[in-house]
Amino acid sequence: MHMYGNWRSAAAFRVRIALKLKGIPYEETFIDLDAGDQHKPEFRTINPQGAVPALFDGDGPPLTQSLAILDYLEETRGGVRLLPEEPRGRARARSLAQVVACDTHPLYVPRVRTFLMEHYGLPRERMLDFLRNAFETGLRTLETRLATEPGTGRFCQGDSVSHADLCLVSLWVGTGIFGIDTSAYPTVARIAQACLALPAVAEAHPLRQPGAPSA
Repeated sequence: MHMYGNWRSAAAFRVRIALKLKGIPYEETFIDLDAGDQHKPEFRTINPQGAVPALFDGDGPPLTQSLAILDYLEETRGGVRLLPEEPRGRARARSLAQVVACDTHPLYVPRVRTFLMEHYGLPRERMLDFLRNAFETGLRTLETRLATEPGTGRFCQGDSVSHADLCLVSLWVGTGIFGIDTSAYPTVARIAQACLALPAVAEAHPLRQPGAPSA
């Protein structure tokens, strides 16, 4: 498999974790989002949306959108199962994943931040307020559900890693990058730390990828 990603991309991070957990060999080409490589014609032919990740598996066009890729890997590859077999648990894991990938992450991606500043003249500090609100809304939702719903265990859904955890830890790492106060979210913090203790997650961590500040 060959994936186009970026060290800072939360979406690429969660796909990278799944590939590593399942033991799937892959190569990754890093797209410099800060330099605007995602807008170049050669990448737009790969993904017209100009976003990462984009995953090639054999012939045919690339797979895009992280949740769709996670489902594809779960349905076509063996190894560690990343969704529960029981339908209700499976639906809950997907619901928690979507809190992050559908309702929270899209609000703080670079194209949104740039649009707000360039087209509406939003000062950087006001934009950061918008970004912090997006993070806090998502974290607050996760904390409330994970702390009160009976399905929560060591991880988001029971004691096994699922798509929900891949999304949660991708959001959690972003809080460090953007300096978000996380003191009000102890359950999220506990699960995030359990995820970060897994070798596959540690290897996939954004700050361990080429192009990252510490790389």
